[in-house]
Amino acid sequence: MTDSRPVRVRFAPSPTGGLHLGGVRTVLYNYLFARQHNGTFVLRIEDTDQTRFVTGAEEYILNCLEWCGLSPDESVAKPGLYGPYRQSERKSDYWQYADLLIESGHAYYAFDTPEELDAMRETFKTADNPSPQYDRHTRMQMRNSLSLGAEATQTLLDDGTPYVVRVKMPSSGTVAFNDAVRGEVRFDLALVDDKVLLKRDGMPTYHLAVVVDDYLMEITHAFRGEEWLPSAPVHVFLWEALGWNAQMPQWAHLPLILGPDGAKLSKRHGAKYGFPIFAMNWTDPKTGEPTEGFRERGFLPEAFLNSLALLGWNDGSGDEIFTLPELIAKFSLDRVAASGAVFDYEKAKWVNQQHLLKLSDADLVANVKPFLETSGLQASDADLLKVLPVIKERCHLLSDFYEQCRFFFQAPEAPDADALRAKWTDKAAAFFESYATVLEAQPTLTESEAAAGFEAALAAAGIKKGEAMLPLRVMLVGGKFGPDLFFILSHIGGPEAAARIRTVRNLLS
Repeated sequence: MTDSRPVRVRFAPSPTGGLHLGGVRTVLYNYLFARQHNGTFVLRIEDTDQTRFVTGAEEYILNCLEWCGLSPDESVAKPGLYGPYRQSERKSDYWQYADLLIESGHAYYAFDTPEELDAMRETFKTADNPSPQYDRHTRMQMRNSLSLGAEATQTLLDDGTPYVVRVKMPSSGTVAFNDAVRGEVRFDLALVDDKVLLKRDGMPTYHLAVVVDDYLMEITHAFRGEEWLPSAPVHVFLWEALGWNAQMPQWAHLPLILGPDGAKLSKRHGAKYGFPIFAMNWTDPKTGEPTEGFRERGFLPEAFLNSLALLGWNDGSGDEIFTLPELIAKFSLDRVAASGAVFDYEKAKWVNQQHLLKLSDADLVANVKPFLETSGLQASDADLLKVLPVIKERCHLLSDFYEQCRFFFQAPEAPDADALRAKWTDKAAAFFESYATVLEAQPTLTESEAAAGFEAALAAAGIKKGEAMLPLRVMLVGGKFGPDLFFILSHIGGPEAAARIRTVRNLLS
């Protein structure tokens, strides 16, 4: 499909809860495509299903996109020329075009009650068709304007009888369109049921709203998840029925994101495997149930986007680490795979680490400091500038830095003395008491001074270095981890080191 119009793409979420990483990937691909073609990225809120509306979800979506660095060019917060940007505020538009579809014979009124719909499903149920639909086989046996005739229909309308508007799908024929990811896609129209277009409350369903909104907002390319592919024949049919075929956007149905078990990724996977699936923390206002986000877990936004970009796309070079400007330059729809992509949390952490390693020392401090403060650790930027670059290779997430650096600023609360108990001797106890006394007199010392002092103390006591290094690490750090011991000693100073040594010595004695 060739389209010479200025590129306009959209992301149209429902304000029903947290923003799933699959939704953010859809935003990302839209954003990359728009920026690459000097186009416009639109955020449209699809809030026509009022039964699922969740207070605060719209603001949460906007905040997520801001954190990701994918802020829309047009939205409810930044209106353009194509508003309103909430579907609930466009109600009159949908009625107008539903009426046109009815007048042209492409849609009809249906007055069936829920009980009548249930009865239909039971009546037409067979072994070959266990779930009958409202379609060409059943519509004439139901209570609608096709079966009742014009006069009876008008009477029901005049009486205020509740109704929905359904699309009248053809009894035969095919619909075909070119999908930017999957190539030509064809559907047998006879197998498609008569979807509801307008609900009893006067609100449109997704099927009508997405077509009308995309037309009125002049959307040129529509990226959405693969799960919407079965709805495509209805949407393409509506574009054609309304006479808008020339303005229909280029479709791109993106591959599903799968969990480790191969099923579509969901909150269940996050709970089972211990990883986030939302961009940011979300607390359900109805249930109070909290769900952790990638931001709070300790991901950099650019690393989060990098990981999402690789879920279904690659640039063919074998490279895996990209900045957002690099993604804009390299992204192309013809490199998006049609098959599902498995989300690998360990891979995502590795990607995050690569971005952490590329940060300047000042940016590293700025990103890590809020996580330290949340954990109760207060430290000056000057001290963090000395410490964080030394430990960053040990960290995959911003949240990892607390465990890897807190011993520079706080004595270990529960040092692992049991790790030393089996080989602890009176000779070792005497050595560390003597060494603590030496350190007490050295409030400041360099790494080289710390190393030389330790060597001298070992020689005086007749103890091998290998016998004393692990105990000293546990005493200073709290466990069998951390960077160079003499760097730690130079940072915390002799008196603090002496106090920590005596704490563990007393535990062992």
